[in-house]
Amino acid sequence: MQKPTGTITPRPWAALVALAGAQFTVMLATSIVNVALPQIRAGVGLSDSGTTWVVNAYGLAFGALLLAGGRAADLLGGRRVLLAGLGLFGAASLTAGLANTPEVLIAARAVQGLGAAAVAPAALALLTGLFPPGPERGRALGVWGAVSGAGGAAGVLLGGALTQAWGWPWIFHAVAGGSLLVLGAVAVTVTPPSDGEPTALSGDEQPKRGRFDLPGTASVTLALTALVWGLTDARRFGWADAQVLGTLAIAVVLLVVFALIERRHPHPLLPPRLFADARVGTGNALMALLGSVWIALFFFLPLYQQHVLGSSPLATGLGQLPLAGAIMLGSASAPRVARRIGPSATVTAALLTEAGGLLWLARIGADGSYAVDVLGPSLLIGLGLSIAFVQLTALSVEGVPRTDAGLAGGLVNTTRQMGGAIGLAALATVAGSVTAHAENGGRPHLEALTAGYRTAFAVSAAVLTVTAVLALILARRASRRPMPLPLTPTS
Repeated sequence: MQKPTGTITPRPWAALVALAGAQFTVMLATSIVNVALPQIRAGVGLSDSGTTWVVNAYGLAFGALLLAGGRAADLLGGRRVLLAGLGLFGAASLTAGLANTPEVLIAARAVQGLGAAAVAPAALALLTGLFPPGPERGRALGVWGAVSGAGGAAGVLLGGALTQAWGWPWIFHAVAGGSLLVLGAVAVTVTPPSDGEPTALSGDEQPKRGRFDLPGTASVTLALTALVWGLTDARRFGWADAQVLGTLAIAVVLLVVFALIERRHPHPLLPPRLFADARVGTGNALMALLGSVWIALFFFLPLYQQHVLGSSPLATGLGQLPLAGAIMLGSASAPRVARRIGPSATVTAALLTEAGGLLWLARIGADGSYAVDVLGPSLLIGLGLSIAFVQLTALSVEGVPRTDAGLAGGLVNTTRQMGGAIGLAALATVAGSVTAHAENGGRPHLEALTAGYRTAFAVSAAVLTVTAVLALILARRASRRPMPLPLTPTS
C-alpha cells in the first residue's frame, strides 16, 4: 500500500490537478455572472431584485451548506461526495444556461451553490490526505491557492468574453462542460481503495464512527442562511430596515440554538476536538477577515472599470489578467517564502502587501485610466492575497485528524464566505452612503461613484492592516504548540 510520505509520485500530482480543477470551477461560477448581469436580465426578464438573486442564490446556498458538505465528506467519503457534488453542479449549470424564466434560473443557481458546497470541502480534504504536512503539502496548497484566486479573476474574463461573443447562456454552458471534464478527471485520478483500506490516492476510507448531526446541521444552515439573507438585504435597504434587523435577529437566535445542540449531541457537527489545536481557530479567524476584503474587491473593481472608466465587459475581463497572474505567482512562491522567513512573518507581510495595493486603489479618480489607476495596485493585491490565502488555509487544516478533514475544509471555506458576506454588506453600505452624500452635495455622478469606491478600498486597507497585526500576535501564540506551523522545511 502506497504511503503519502517521502517522494510524491506523478499520480498524486495528477490527482492534485483534478482536485484543483474542481476548486477552480467552483470559484469560476462565483464570479462569471458578474459582468453578464445586464444581458441576463434582458434575456430572462428579471426585475431589479431578481437580478440580485442571480448572484445571491448561489452565494447563499454555497455559504450556508459548506459545513454540511464537509461533514458529509467525512462520513460518506470524500471521493463519493466530490463526484456527486460535481454531477449536481454541472447539471444545475446546464439548467441555468437553458433557463427562460427567472424562477428556473434562480433555482438553478441555488442548486449550483448546493453542489459547490459539497465540492469545495471534499476536494480540500482529499488534497490534505494526498500530501503529508511539510514541503509537499505546501506546494500542493500553493497550486490550490493559485486556482482559487485565479478562478475568481478568470470568471470576470470568461464572463465578458463569452457574453460578448455568443450570449449569456454560454457562461453557464462553459461551467457545465468544465464540471464534466473535472468529474472525469477525478474519477480517473482519485481512485477508490481496492482492499477496503485507505491509500495515498484514495478518496474513500473505512466508514467513520458516529452519525450525521441533523439538528445541528439544520440549525446552523438556517442560521447562516438568515445571516447572509439579512446582510444581502442590508446592502439594498440599509441597516436600520425592520426586515433586515428581524432577519439578523433570527440568525443570532438560531446560532444560540446551534450552540446548545452541539453541547448535548453525542456526535456534534463541530466537535471540540476540531479546535484542540489553536491553529485551527487562528486560521479561521484570520481567514474571515481576509474574506471580508477579498469578495468586496471582486465586486468593486469591475464596477469602477465599467461604470467609471467605461470599459466593455470583455475589456473589464482582460483587465483582470494581471491580477490573476499575480495570484498564481504569489501562490506558487508562498511555500518558499514561508520556509525562508517563517509562516507568521509571511502571513503578516502578505496582508500588508495587499493592504498597500488597496491603499493605492484608494487614490483612483473619475478621470483615471486602467494603466495608471488599476494595473499597479492589482499586482500588489494579487501577490499579497494569494500568499495570505495559502498560508491561512494551511494553518486552518494543519493538525486536524484525517477523519475531520472534510469538516475542516468546510469550516475554512465557510469563514471565508461568511466574512465576505459581512464585509461586502458593510463596505457596500459605506460606499453607497459616501456616493449619496457626494451627489447631494452637487458633485457629478461619476465623481460621486468614484468617491464611494475610494472609501471602500481605503476601509479594506485598514481592515487588512489590523488583520496583519492580529496575525503576528495570534500566529505566534499558536506556534507554541508541540507541532510545527505548516509549510516549514521539516515535518
